[in-house]
Amino acid sequence: MKIVVLMGGTSAEREVSLASGVGVVEALRKRGHEVVPLDTAGEMRILDIKDKRLLEIKEAPPDTKELARIEESFSVERFKAEDLNGTEVIFLALHGGTGEDGTIQALLEMTGIPYCGSGVLGSALAMDKEMAKIIFKASDIPTPDWIGLAVDSLPPESDLIEDVEQKLGFPLVVKPHNQGSTVGLSFVQKKEELLPAIEEAARFSDRVLLEKYIPGRELTVGILGEEALPVAEIIPEHGIYDYECKYTPGKSRYLIPAELPEAKGVELQRLGLKAFQTLRCADFGRVDFRMDDEGNFFCLEVNTLPGMTPTSLVPKAAKAIGIGFEELVEKICLLAIQRKKRDAGKA
Repeated sequence: MKIVVLMGGTSAEREVSLASGVGVVEALRKRGHEVVPLDTAGEMRILDIKDKRLLEIKEAPPDTKELARIEESFSVERFKAEDLNGTEVIFLALHGGTGEDGTIQALLEMTGIPYCGSGVLGSALAMDKEMAKIIFKASDIPTPDWIGLAVDSLPPESDLIEDVEQKLGFPLVVKPHNQGSTVGLSFVQKKEELLPAIEEAARFSDRVLLEKYIPGRELTVGILGEEALPVAEIIPEHGIYDYECKYTPGKSRYLIPAELPEAKGVELQRLGLKAFQTLRCADFGRVDFRMDDEGNFFCLEVNTLPGMTPTSLVPKAAKAIGIGFEELVEKICLLAIQRKKRDAGKA
């Protein structure tokens, strides 16, 4: 097949996306496919995936001013370029921003070319963490209590702290409502840390989420098609699975499958698949949870375009059931093509 891989972009997760894209391109080429790697930032240039700089992920995400300097402009005409002629499927290795919030997905719908991952609605709902939590609560999917705030209309500090103490208590987690890879996330242990954490999250979004911290274990469920993959447990070096622990080698340990009683593992897989499907997601993804000391699960979020390097969590979980990385990315492409054919049959 001729496959285009979209990667890079201008979100705070640009570096992570480039690393994912390189992994996907190499895997698909090894399966014998013709692959065109395109950076969606600016002029949608074709990338040389042998450039080692594409694999560099620093300890912190790129500076927002640096990202702003990269022109971000998309148009339907760009997707009619010569490089896309004859393309049978588009693999999205984008993370965050317009690559994961439904914007690119809406554009691709107009091209008629099958693309991997969730559609416009699923992508938009999953990226907006507050909307996702509202839907989780309405669908009996347990999720930590939260407070959503508009950055341009914050209440007085004393009122905010009083509200937080009554509804959430300390410690808590503060994060942008529409970022991934824990970009802009802070762990707040006392009230004096609250406003600086809100300011950090506000660098990346116009709304911030204050979320009750759930002490316990970090668990995640990968989704492939209609099935939940084995549960993975993440053991970060310093308690919170932040950007540094995610992308710095040696900062986290992973157990796949997680050490859980069989019934609890099945329960978590069921919850993960339910959360994924409730948000109308498709093809592949990852659903993140916390488990408290009493064994209760709390859904944090659904990632519609999770990391896709050979060492990322979804590939690790797939490997645990005998699906290698090359087979996995090819299978995701085939799922997208099959879904497009089904949708066309319903029209």
